[in-house]
Amino acid sequence: MPELPEVETTVRGLATVLHGQVITRVQVNRRDLRRPFPVDLAQALTGARVTGMGRRAKYGLIHTDRDRTMVFHLGMSGRWRIDPEEMGKHDHLVLETGEGRVLALNDARRFGSVDLVDTPALEAWGPFAALGPEPLGEGLSAKHLAAAFKGRIAAVKLLLLDQRIVAGLGNIYVCEALNRAGIHPEREGGKVSAKALERLVPLIRDVLEESIAAGGSTLRDYARPDGELGYFAKDWRVYGREGEVCACGGTVSRVVQGGRSTFFCAKCQK
Repeated sequence: MPELPEVETTVRGLATVLHGQVITRVQVNRRDLRRPFPVDLAQALTGARVTGMGRRAKYGLIHTDRDRTMVFHLGMSGRWRIDPEEMGKHDHLVLETGEGRVLALNDARRFGSVDLVDTPALEAWGPFAALGPEPLGEGLSAKHLAAAFKGRIAAVKLLLLDQRIVAGLGNIYVCEALNRAGIHPEREGGKVSAKALERLVPLIRDVLEESIAAGGSTLRDYARPDGELGYFAKDWRVYGREGEVCACGGTVSRVVQGGRSTFFCAKCQK
């Protein structure tokens, strides 16, 4: 599933083509993805000018001058294609700009979604209302995590994946950040020291920013809008490396937490 760096990379790629442009054509090629497309999507976007692009958690945002924002989620396999040579059977939404640029939302598994939200009401919109701070923003701090973890017996890995605590963190990057911070993923959240949290927060930002710079990680068929594959996977220290040697000389192990694989090194993560 595309995680925060993949969505951020996607938004930045789309912005180079969409920002400031008028959408002249909207073509919806099927009724739904994970849920139905908004019935007024074409009417709302045709003729609208894109005033800005953004991201909230793992959602991409396309703002328009009509105070409507198109919110998209890439689901398991979704990706945007810019100026494809030909349309594919999984190109379910197509946008065209006044400059003649074409953008196609391709989603083979159809676990993604597209919504229209009144821009002033965006933060109060259902999926956004309970989200925690962005991990790349100033709202994420050791103090925030300490308050959220206080008295909690749940594993720190699971707490970091709780979108109410931190918005947008996913499995790969939590594994990587915990390894860099030397924190065992099964440690109770309430028992993670203030010093360890101070160490963890900048490392969360580091691993996300490094992945964004690398174009994200390539999982299955994820690709950036320009068609290039993200290559951060080559820099994974523990994720997907069960049985391999950790940088500290220990061995990478795998456990299952909350139905997801967790990769860590028991030698350097305590």
